[in-house]
This record gives sequence, C-alpha cells and structure tokens, in this order.
Amino acid sequence: MVGQAFVELVEELKDKMPIKEICIHMGVARSTYYRWKKESRKENSKAKRDEEIGKLCTEHKFRYGYRKIAALMPGISERTVQKVMQKYGWSCRVKVKKRKVTGQPAYVADNILHRDFHATAPLQKLVTDITYLPFGQSMLYLSSIMDLYNGEIIAYTIDGKQNLSCVLDTLNQLDSLPEDIILHSDQGAVYTSYEYQKQIKEKGITMSMSRKGTPVDNSPIEAFHSTLKSETFYLDDIHSTTNACVIQIVEDYINYYNNIRIQTKLNNQSPVDYRQLVA
Repeated sequence: MVGQAFVELVEELKDKMPIKEICIHMGVARSTYYRWKKESRKENSKAKRDEEIGKLCTEHKFRYGYRKIAALMPGISERTVQKVMQKYGWSCRVKVKKRKVTGQPAYVADNILHRDFHATAPLQKLVTDITYLPFGQSMLYLSSIMDLYNGEIIAYTIDGKQNLSCVLDTLNQLDSLPEDIILHSDQGAVYTSYEYQKQIKEKGITMSMSRKGTPVDNSPIEAFHSTLKSETFYLDDIHSTTNACVIQIVEDYINYYNNIRIQTKLNNQSPVDYRQLVA
C-alpha cells in the first residue's frame, strides 16, 4: 500500500517537479518508484479484470459457472476466472430441481429416437414435454418443443390446465415442416390421445415416445425445464407470486435462453446465434 500511495503522489506532483527530485525529497530510490509503478499497473489491471468478471456474473444472475464466464473473456484462463469467482463468492448459484414424469399411456409410439439426441440440421429431431409451474396464484403448466439441432425452444404454451388444448396449441405453432421430422415425447395421456396423434399425422410428423417411467429417454427437454426453474424461480427464491409474474418470468427466460444464454456444446454461442451462423 505504501508503494501505491507513493506512485499516486508522484502522479500528482510530476507536472510540477521532476520525478528524480520527488524521489530525493521522499527518500525513495527511483528504481524503487518504477518497480512500485509497475506493480501498481498490474494491480489495477487485475482489479479491472475482477470487476469485469463480477459484472458478467451479475448480468447473468449468477447462472453461469466459471467456464462460461471465461468463454466470454478471451485471453483469460478458466483457472483464473474460477479463482476470482471463488474469491468474491460469485460462483454459480443454480441448484437443479428434479421432478417425476407422470401420465398414463393410451396409444404408444415406438421409441424411434433411442436417446440419439444429435441432429445435423434444424427441424430434424424435436422433443416435447409439459412441466409444472407451481409459483403463482394457481398451478400453471408449460408445454414446450425443443429443436435438438441447437437446443432452441421453437414453440411453447403456458396454460392453467395440463390438457390436450395446451399441447395442441404448442404443436400448431410449427409451420412449414420438412419431411421425415421426428417429434419425441413421453407417454403422457395428452400425447397418446387420438386427437394429438391425428394432428401429428396431418403435419407429416413421425412420433417417437419414451419407454414408460424412463425420463432419460427425453432428457434434453427435461433438462431445459429443470434449468428454467433453477435459473429463475429457485435462483431468485420466488415461491409465491402472481400468475402474470410467472408467465412474464418464463417468457423472458425463454427469450434469454434462445438468444443470449451461451452453451458450451454450441461453441459458446446461443441457440439462435448458432443456427444463424451455420445457416
């Protein structure tokens, strides 16, 4: 601290008298002053770096771990970012919450996907599911469809009922579909219903379904719903609010997830950026 204070003093006085004279009056060797100045620059650089890391952590509401923060700061190693985040308590605060998949199957399609979640083009393989949103004045449900090519949420519906209308609203958001597209779901009653299967065939979609009681067969969309809750409601400790607030939080997060939130598997790009870049 003495060295930094002396460097600051010299900076204030150097326009009024030579640095050599300042050092003589203060009894400090010029070589010591220049060493302190060099060290001060390093400290200032580190402080600026730490400030930028903290800013990124705050902007993303502490949803990112050190690897993703490092990806946003070219030239700074993951290890350095990890140390800084640990030092200031900026580590990822997301805790994953899990839920059981429920629903009694009526008509069951074969599991065509077989956990092959890799797609080589958009609208080649889609996955869908419904999740509970127990944070409002009444229970809400989120039905969403994900494109496995880039993890983008390409359709979703928030409804007060977990019924056929909810999933059909989501399905009908899909337009101009290519041939040989696969849509994978669990064996929930809404997906195995006659009306849903009718709409699937009319759209030229091939249906695939998980084995009963095997949520890992549909893990990408399961993981998304878990991440959504973890990075919003659980992260911000929101247990009870209005339905309107719940809807706004979910809509804002899906927009953030699709357009801003980077993913390691997408070369640290957001789903939309990845799709547009490849296109």
